[in-house]
Parts: sequence; C-alpha cells; structure tokens
Amino acid sequence: MGLGCAGATDETAAPGPAATAAQSGVPDCAPIETREPNVPDQQPTVAGQRRACAAPASPAFDVTVVARGLDKPWAVEPLPGGDLLVTEKPGRLRIISASGELGAPLQGVPKVDADGQGGLLDVALSPEFDRNRTIFWSYAEPRQGGNGTSVARGVLSQDRTRVESVRVIFRTQPTYDGDKHFGSRLAFGPDGMLYVTLGERSDAPMRPQAQQLTSHLGKVLRLTPDGAAAPDNPFGDKEGALPGIWSLGHRNVQAAAFDDQGRLWVVEHGTKGGDELNLVESGKNYGWPLVAFGEEYSSNPIEGAVTTREGFVDPVYYWDPVIAPSGAEFYTGSAFPGWRGNLFTGALKDKLLVRLVIENGKVTGEEHLLKDRGQRIRDVRQGPDGFLYVTTDESNGEVWRLSPKK
Repeated sequence: MGLGCAGATDETAAPGPAATAAQSGVPDCAPIETREPNVPDQQPTVAGQRRACAAPASPAFDVTVVARGLDKPWAVEPLPGGDLLVTEKPGRLRIISASGELGAPLQGVPKVDADGQGGLLDVALSPEFDRNRTIFWSYAEPRQGGNGTSVARGVLSQDRTRVESVRVIFRTQPTYDGDKHFGSRLAFGPDGMLYVTLGERSDAPMRPQAQQLTSHLGKVLRLTPDGAAAPDNPFGDKEGALPGIWSLGHRNVQAAAFDDQGRLWVVEHGTKGGDELNLVESGKNYGWPLVAFGEEYSSNPIEGAVTTREGFVDPVYYWDPVIAPSGAEFYTGSAFPGWRGNLFTGALKDKLLVRLVIENGKVTGEEHLLKDRGQRIRDVRQGPDGFLYVTTDESNGEVWRLSPKK
C-alpha cells in the first residue's frame, strides 16, 4: 500500500540525450522529487505526470498541537463552532474541543476489527448536520468468516456523549479474512450523494476483483445517505453488476476530495513506485491490477500489468518513489489565499504534508510541508475557520492546526 521505501539518494537515472521533457515526464524546471525512482525504467504516459516543478514556497504558518495522546488517529472532521471529531483506529470516536480538551470516547460505536490496517477509519458530517446532527463513519467490521469495510450512520446526542439511532447502511461484499486494504474515505458530493472509496484487500487472490462488477472491492461507490445505490449510477442496469459502483480498477484509496467544480479526485496507494492521483468519473476503469505504475515490494514486475492500455484511465499524476498517501482536502478558505484551489494530501511513508497546484487538470507544482516534524500524516481537513487540521498516524498521535504566522 505504498509503504515500500527506496534509498533517498540524488537521482542518477536521467533520460538519454535524445529524450525530451515530455517523453521523460520531467518538467523543464527544478522538480520537487530528486530521489532515485523505485522503477527507473518506467516512463510517464503523458507529460507532467510525475516530478512536478517545486511550487513557490507557502507563506509562513504556525503549527499548533491541538491535542496529543491519541492512539493512531485516522480521521479528523471539523464541527461547526470549532470542535473536532476524531477517529482512533482501535475503535474510538472522540470530540476534541476548540481549546484542545480531549473528550471521552463516544458511546454507541459498533465494534471494529483493528488488526493490521483495519479499525475505525473515516468520519464525515451529513451535509445537513446543522439540522439533523447525523454523522457517518467507515470501519473494518468483524464478520463471520472474516471482515469487510462497512459504513454506519448515527445521530450525535444533544449532550455529545454518544451516537444514537446507529444503523449500518452499507456492507462491502464479499467478506474476506484479511487485514489490509480496507480503503476508505467518505466524501459527500455536490449532488448530496455519499462517495465511498474501497481497497481490493491486497492479497493476490483478491486483486482481480478490482476489475469485477460483481464485487465491491477496488471500487469507488456512489450511495444515497441511506446506503442505497444512488440513482443513475453507471452500472445499475448491467446484469450481475452491483448497482452502487461508480468507478472500478482501484487498489487502495485512502484519500478523496471534491474540487470547486464538483469533480471527485482520489489519491491511492500503489505498489512500490506507483502511488496515483486520479480524477474519478462515472463508469471509468482506473486499471488495477492490469494497468499500473510501479513494481511489487519484492521488486518483481506486477504480473500481467502495463503502464497504459486503451480503455483504461491513466493517472493524472503519480509518485515514484511512493509517498503512501492518506487524507485529502481542496483548500477553499480565506486564511491562506495563495492556497485556494490547491489539493493537500498526507504522506505516511515520507512523513509530510503534500501540497499540489493543479491547473487545467494537471499538476503544475508540488510542495512538501511539515517534513521537519518527522511524523506520519494520516488526514487533512479544512475547518470553518479556514485553517487546516491534520492527524498523525502514531501510537501517541496528535492533531495539529495550521494557521497564518502571527
């Protein structure tokens, strides 16, 4: 899932003298990435698909530790008024006050399977939270014969000590006895539908299901807030297809965000040398495991895969070496005007926050923030105050607030 690590050295595998910048995919500028690629023989399929220019440096900002002492915090969701909802992977959902007070775990959260990469994962507010106090969360659900990613919804009690009227609204199929690649991010679109990202469970026997419409694995789903398949989904009339599927061919998507044009972008874990940024559209196939950059963690080629193939969507951008992306947010606030429209994503392996400048559907600049702190960044969200909030994937995890330098 993008956790392999090559040696961090100066890049030595330069393209030959006849290669152009477009052919090599390296822009005519100082790229942000200078390390040796994991897979130096693989080349981009389109210009600008990797190693973007170093973006102009961000303005100075303060980093405030809002809370510490969390156990593997996975997601942060700002609440109206400045408080924060935070999930902890072992199965706890908490509220952190705007002043940093760590609340007791909310009661009513179903049991999770926290082995490996499983546990309590994402959390999202209903688009009508101010009216109905409803929240949604995804988690690895223990089941007979294994586990699977499920989505539940519940109502935050008036005293904010528990979730009430809890209901599991969606369960991925099939159930599998494994501990990897659960996904999953939750994102409400401008259409009011709930988009759910799912992994393909990692193990070789499960990988082909990312291409099978009879399985939820390796898909992005589009559901109603009640968990039913959204109307006019692309495969709703296809015999044998699961109606909730929006796109297929994904490996392990732990980052998803809508831009100001209402388009869904995901950042997904690839194999060694193949983390991807994808613009997700209805009915499209993103290739895994038939089309992919990178190689196995054993350094063997991905069996049967090529980097591009007709009928499959190429990634907008990919990282080689990988960063292990998790969490995503398009910045829309006023606290940092220069960040408007930029996409932020956490990096677990590289222990930093990535800022991407995207213009006309292409990445034109990249900046790495928070690298000096040396902690795995799991999630990033914008608060109503226009500040960014991030979680660190550590056993003594923290929540940070990024605000303009005073």
